[in-house]
Amino acid sequence: MAVDAPMRVVLADDSILIREGIARLLDEEGFDVVAQAGDAEGLMDAVSRLRPDLAVVDVRMPPTFTVEGLRAAMGLRKQFPELAVLVLSQHVETTYAVDLLGRGARGVGYLLKERVTSIATFMDALRRVAAGGTAIDEMVVAALMNRSQQLGGLDELTVRELEVLSLMAEGLSNPGISSRLHLSSRTVESHVGRIFSKLGLAPAAGDERRVHAVIRYLRGDTRV
Repeated sequence: MAVDAPMRVVLADDSILIREGIARLLDEEGFDVVAQAGDAEGLMDAVSRLRPDLAVVDVRMPPTFTVEGLRAAMGLRKQFPELAVLVLSQHVETTYAVDLLGRGARGVGYLLKERVTSIATFMDALRRVAAGGTAIDEMVVAALMNRSQQLGGLDELTVRELEVLSLMAEGLSNPGISSRLHLSSRTVESHVGRIFSKLGLAPAAGDERRVHAVIRYLRGDTRV
């Protein structure tokens, strides 16, 4: 029986201690960290040469420590649409986060370092993003939701539907949403169905509609 190859990862963070810590953790969990980078230029070079499955990227890196990491991630997603990207940062940059999330509807995540409270949760997020899903920290979701509402997006959705969609953005499945909101499975399924209908998302294979709905939510865009 063939054995699946380990997931290949590039890490980009200006802190060598953080990089080495994450690299050791990923190695213990069966990932293959093929390169590490301390700046955006090194990240882009490593991804271009090695074509990993996933890039884990900090937002602020040299030389200006502003949004070099996010800009590099956006450029890589444009050049390599199949690349999954997980932003792991201390900062929420809403404008660039929306741009990143708009560079294709699969395989994106944005977690805040100080809110990663368990290894299991972090690994679940990594695998979900690498498989084409989303993993967005609830504080990032809240910031993006505020931005969307200020722009007048998603006006057609009810408060409960927005709540369900925000949990979808975090990466929760229907059973997870049911547990979080203390709703029956049938009720959650009904909300999800209405969300898809209002966003004009026709049936699609796998979780494609779910991911598209999340992307539109974070962008504040209900246009078909």
